[in-house]
Amino acid sequence: MNALELSDVRKVYTMGDGSDVVALDHASLTVADDEIVALVGPSGSGKTTLCSIAGGILSPTQGRIVVAGEDISDYGDKQLTKFRQESIGFVFQSVNLVPFLNAKENLTVVDELGKRTGKAAQQRADQLLDELGLGDRKKNLPSQLSGGQRQRVAIGRALMNDPKLVLFDEPTSALDTELGEQVMELIRTEMKRRGTSAIVVTHDERITQYCDRSVHIVDGGLAA
Repeated sequence: MNALELSDVRKVYTMGDGSDVVALDHASLTVADDEIVALVGPSGSGKTTLCSIAGGILSPTQGRIVVAGEDISDYGDKQLTKFRQESIGFVFQSVNLVPFLNAKENLTVVDELGKRTGKAAQQRADQLLDELGLGDRKKNLPSQLSGGQRQRVAIGRALMNDPKLVLFDEPTSALDTELGEQVMELIRTEMKRRGTSAIVVTHDERITQYCDRSVHIVDGGLAA
């Protein structure tokens, strides 16, 4: 079963003056089970729109979206919320850790809304932080962690719900070359260890070597 199937997906925004802006134009993309795909393109090319649709944040104007066999194309807001909680992991460009929660709490706060609660969520967070080399940092606030460590916490948070697909939005943009390579190596290792599929949004061709395949997007259109 494929992790993601986008078929002929369009996203059109109607502006205040009545004109239409096409953000995604008849895009079709398949991500296989256990595959890491780099989605490469310049700013404004439609990368974030595609991932937002794949992750159930945005609904398409047209087209079909199937994630691990679940067709979400016509889901309403409540269905999409449940889908995101159970099936998708997100790692955002700015990391978006809660500044007043420590590393472990940044993981467990996710599952207060998800399928684990109490002891199960605590155990899952401990397990992930240990695997990510942060077992001795679980009580540290984000401000007490390095940029790479904060990225590791964000990856752990994305994995809390055992997602079918993880979406990474420019995960190395705020990191220097050496640290960026370390983070990409970590992403590849952790995704492959779990057999989890991923899309890595980037404008940096250098990190595509850590992915199984690259797909380029320009003006809302995809090209392999």
